[in-house]
Amino acid sequence: MRKTTKSLVAITCAAVAFAAAGCGTTSENTGQVQAQDPTKNCQGANGKYTIGMSQANLAEPYRVRMDDDIRKAAEKVPQFEEVQFSDAAKDNSKQVTDVENFMTKQVDLLMISPNEAAPLTDVVRKAYNQGIPVVVLDRKVDGDAYTTYIGADNVAIGKQAGEFFKTTLLPQGGKIVQIKGLSGSTPAAEREEGFKQGIAGSKIEVVATADGEWERSVGQQKMDALLKANPDIKAVYSQNDPMAEGAWLAAQAANRPDLKFVGIDGLPIPSGGIKAVEEGRLQATNLYPTGGAEAVEAAKKILVDCQQVPKTQTLGTELITKDNAAEVYGRLNQG
Repeated sequence: MRKTTKSLVAITCAAVAFAAAGCGTTSENTGQVQAQDPTKNCQGANGKYTIGMSQANLAEPYRVRMDDDIRKAAEKVPQFEEVQFSDAAKDNSKQVTDVENFMTKQVDLLMISPNEAAPLTDVVRKAYNQGIPVVVLDRKVDGDAYTTYIGADNVAIGKQAGEFFKTTLLPQGGKIVQIKGLSGSTPAAEREEGFKQGIAGSKIEVVATADGEWERSVGQQKMDALLKANPDIKAVYSQNDPMAEGAWLAAQAANRPDLKFVGIDGLPIPSGGIKAVEEGRLQATNLYPTGGAEAVEAAKKILVDCQQVPKTQTLGTELITKDNAAEVYGRLNQG
């Protein structure tokens, strides 16, 4: 765990109180972002480190897989003595407290997948300004008070999904509905914007949108209402696979086997989106990597290798249909 000489920092700040703009307290109070060298606590191969991972929730299979990917990757780094996980359970206030607890424990590096951007921005900035390297995963915070952001391009993924609708699923156009993720989370807005770009110039019309909160059960409830209000739709664009599966269940209950479904995530697990495509419940999904292994690699570079990391690390994606689902599933489960 990080053993910085905080007393010396405090003495230095007190000694130059007249110029305190350079000390962490001032930047926290003003909301400014301090310049930070994330490798300053690097002890090389002889160091021992504790990482804190603040997860938005564990109701989504995607987030369970993300934590698993982090855990497995960290086990391969001898210097990482412990990864401590917390579950905010979709509660912004709890996630703020979770991060504050990690700060109190003086973790050497913080990983976080924020429940929503705005409510988590200040506490992430506080950790960053205290000199803790911060790896933000999947969902963003506002501003740039973090060490690195790791995630796929959600606008590009939404556009990829939209283009599949336009060129393959509904080339003649038609009415569809959209099931969004949690409205305050950045992927929800970005995947919607990308989808609009993807269907631009087509005769596809999004006649209604509902917030499914990223959860299967909520997606099923919202789809039931959407179907009753919009019986003439032809397809569903869901911003993740669990909501798409929930929507599919609602369609089955309403005797609508004609409807088509497209999701996002492509988890390579038996209950994930790739198998749902293979088995015909979804017409397609769009791969959204968890970034767990990449987050651990970034932590290793910062804490063990004493290297800088890029401010943004964009992960790749691909469209998964019945034609390539089996191959992608096998490839993603290698190793």
